[in-house]
Amino acid sequence: MRVLIVEDEPRILADLRRALEAANYVVSTASEGEDGWYRGDSEDFDLVILDLGLPKIDGLTVLKRWRAAGRTMPVLILTARDEWREKVDGIDAGADDYLTKPFRIEELLARVRALVRRSAGFASPVLVNGPLEIDTRNMAVAYRGHPVPVTALEYRLLAYLMHQPGRVVSQSEIAQHIYEEDLERDSNAVEVIVARLRRKLSGPVIETRRGQGYLIPAGLAD
Repeated sequence: MRVLIVEDEPRILADLRRALEAANYVVSTASEGEDGWYRGDSEDFDLVILDLGLPKIDGLTVLKRWRAAGRTMPVLILTARDEWREKVDGIDAGADDYLTKPFRIEELLARVRALVRRSAGFASPVLVNGPLEIDTRNMAVAYRGHPVPVTALEYRLLAYLMHQPGRVVSQSEIAQHIYEEDLERDSNAVEVIVARLRRKLSGPVIETRRGQGYLIPAGLAD
């Protein structure tokens, strides 16, 4: 899952990035509103963490611009302010959740997981599709009731497809959402990860649509 953090306080930005990367998210950052708005408007993210008190363009204006342009990714607002009117303004502008500074990283991560899974139509932190289960809290995979050991990249790819069952996802989109921005990779890297997952799952979980990409069917057979 790919997350954009728009935050102008360097320490908070660094702490958030470290925590999210440790939780297996691919993280991009911006430290002011104009850059954050542009990235959120021109790139695809599974979630945005947005501070309200940003230089150049404030967070509320950034959010309003995204929503006016039809950008629908979940947005979690961060702010040091605790005025109820600002919370209302943020939610009315299109925010999906709200967290006031200071906050616990554990709470933020729980809210991030909830927003991502709800945007995909899942209510539980354990995503279930037939015999396949992904526990998003512990980054754990099980198939037919048995734990499946996976690498960080394998988990990211499987979780990304699992969050959108039945949709064909291209290799380029998968790569964008599972790799760090500056990481060098081979052109067939996604194919290699899919092949490894197929061996580990030993079942028809990930299907190929030739010339289009990969998908996990919406209703996997037990």
